[in-house]
Amino acid sequence: MRTAVYPGSFDPVTNGHIDIIRRASSMVDRLVIGVLNNSAKSPLFSAEERVNMLEEVTKDIPGVEVTYFTGLLVDFAQSSNARIIVRGLRAVSDFEYELQWAQANRLLNPALDTLFLITDQNYSYLSSSTVRELAKYHADISKFVPPYVEQKVLEKY
Repeated sequence: MRTAVYPGSFDPVTNGHIDIIRRASSMVDRLVIGVLNNSAKSPLFSAEERVNMLEEVTKDIPGVEVTYFTGLLVDFAQSSNARIIVRGLRAVSDFEYELQWAQANRLLNPALDTLFLITDQNYSYLSSSTVRELAKYHADISKFVPPYVEQKVLEKY
């Protein structure tokens, strides 16, 4: 069984994330979405809320599981029996950052490969922080997130 992990903060999950999830899940038997529970950050949503949102918006995608993790990505990948890390790239600046992590992860675990997926051009500008900023000022975020997520974001603000 070919297993991949797709890690991220997903605070909140966007249509860009969903695009990557759909495409990556079609390439593997099992895609484990890992919601990073980073105590150094102050997310809008708790890890549990982010997991719940992801479970709701991915329930129709076969082979997708959602969980949260702390610590190193290579450890999460190993505990998930994954040999592939999926990362989405929006711009050249994303590549430079992600390449450094991919190389470090490969040094820590040579059996682990990183698969970069180029974000659909419709989402190349989109980030969770953009969604949060727009929602903070009561802008329409319906084009950026699934309806369920929009509802949850609006409840926070």
